Amino acid sequence: MSSFVLKIIALISMFIDHLGYTLYQKFSNFNYIGRIAFPIFAFQISEGYKHTHSKKNYLINLLTFAIISQIPFTLFRSIFVNNSSSFSLNIFFTLLIGLIAIIGFEACKNKWIGLLLVFGLSSTANLLKMDYGYYGVLMIFLFHFFKEKKFLMNLSYCILVFLHYLPNIIISNFSYIYFILLFFTLLPIIFINMYNNEYGKNIKYFLYTFYPLHLIVLYLFNSLFI
Repeated sequence: MSSFVLKIIALISMFIDHLGYTLYQKFSNFNYIGRIAFPIFAFQISEGYKHTHSKKNYLINLLTFAIISQIPFTLFRSIFVNNSSSFSLNIFFTLLIGLIAIIGFEACKNKWIGLLLVFGLSSTANLLKMDYGYYGVLMIFLFHFFKEKKFLMNLSYCILVFLHYLPNIIISNFSYIYFILLFFTLLPIIFINMYNNEYGKNIKYFLYTFYPLHLIVLYLFNSLFI
């Protein structure tokens, strides 16, 4: 399975996720499928770091589209988040911090200091209310850290996902909803393990522009027809 195919899977599942919020203005069955998207995007960041010709340009691209996407993201969130004081930064900021965490870790001669940097950046993502927060940044980093050790990559991913959902599972008195969410969030690791290190078609800028454009389209659709 090439990088292109992985990105298409992530793109479709993300769109289904957001379509669910557009149609129902709340969590729905669509959002289970949406859990597939982010882990694939997180994995692609770790792969992007490994294969990019210019880390500087990679950072600039993520920052540029993070800024471009913020207004569409905020408008889209207003569909299902009624609290006007609730603010969140879009997923591009999370991907950007994840990439910075990888670059910073690799730049540190002392890897313990590098790990502290990673945890510091993860905490920053939470404080700044980035989408997926510390969980998203740690996921990106773990895909990079264990890139040559597939078993440990899979194990660390499963542990991270389980720990992420565990508090909600306990608080909800073991509601089936969180077990379904857990299942669908674990599912993309199967696709990731099918990755064959082939790049496939280059849709990088389509992927970048699709994110803010589809959020605007869904927001307008909701405003006009629902």
